[in-house]
Amino acid sequence: MQSSAPKATLRIHIRISLQSLAMFLLKAWRSTAFGAYGYLNFTKSGFLEHSKNFNPEDMARRIDGKNCVVTGANSGIGYATAHGLASRGATVYMVCRNKGRGEDAVSKIKSSTNNQNVHLEVCDLSSVHDIKSFTSRFKEKDIPVHVLVNNAGLLENTRVTTSEGYEMNFAVNVLGTYSMTELMLPLLEKSQPDARVITVASGGMYTAPLTTDLQFTSGKFSGVEQYARNKRVQVALTEKWAEKYGDKGIGFYVMHPGWAATPGVATSLPSFSKSFEGKLRTSEEGADTVIWLALQPKEKLVSGGFYFDRAEAPKHLPLCATKSSHAAIDSIVDTLNSFM
Repeated sequence: MQSSAPKATLRIHIRISLQSLAMFLLKAWRSTAFGAYGYLNFTKSGFLEHSKNFNPEDMARRIDGKNCVVTGANSGIGYATAHGLASRGATVYMVCRNKGRGEDAVSKIKSSTNNQNVHLEVCDLSSVHDIKSFTSRFKEKDIPVHVLVNNAGLLENTRVTTSEGYEMNFAVNVLGTYSMTELMLPLLEKSQPDARVITVASGGMYTAPLTTDLQFTSGKFSGVEQYARNKRVQVALTEKWAEKYGDKGIGFYVMHPGWAATPGVATSLPSFSKSFEGKLRTSEEGADTVIWLALQPKEKLVSGGFYFDRAEAPKHLPLCATKSSHAAIDSIVDTLNSFM
């Protein structure tokens, strides 16, 4: 009896080691596949190559009189998006956390586009309470919202907890995006059948399957991995919204801007930013597909689709074992609803 115990223990240790090795290799493959795919497609050279197939007429459309809400709009892709929409005649509501920076951004866009219908809305997207206050105030305008752009995003490398008790990346990227979209639905319905929600995700999601560990409570915290997880949730949420609200005349789209040289990237990923200096896209190139999605007739688009460089793109890379994970979205939605 005593001699069999070490053998049993040994078998258990081998099994655990093999499982750990398999997970390590899978993660390594995901990172390798993402890196190779990204280098070929996500840089400035990728944009220039893909732009050879762009139709200039797609971006020549005017959207005068349409109301567009853009979160995280005072810099980077959010600013470029707000500017692009305003230059095409839209009434733009720029949702910014910092009032001073927001006022400067609004002033610049008004001056450069000669469109005075550009407005600042102050809201902290890391706070559900603040989002509820903002949407409540905004609903008092009683206007239809034709386009909601969920652009506000964050990559915080260390674990930071918000005043409401949530991990910061999750609070902004997932809970903030979900809360803003759900609470704006009544105003989006007012502009049906042309209403649309466009969420700015990231190709980083290719490295992460969907997980119910929304606040990264298991294992050593990694801001980069949490960001990738958050962006995977955004892709799955877009699918869910398209399925759930398909009869409300609202289109739901999620997109990847490519690797762009934005203030956020420079701050959160300084080594990456330095390594790819001169190879990253401009904010305008990053925002190109956001604006394209806002302008196209909905018949050309697939609600629930993931877009990159003006075309529908795959949501999963080969052999990365992320597709089946989307089955967890119902459980995630239940969790998010409980936080609201």
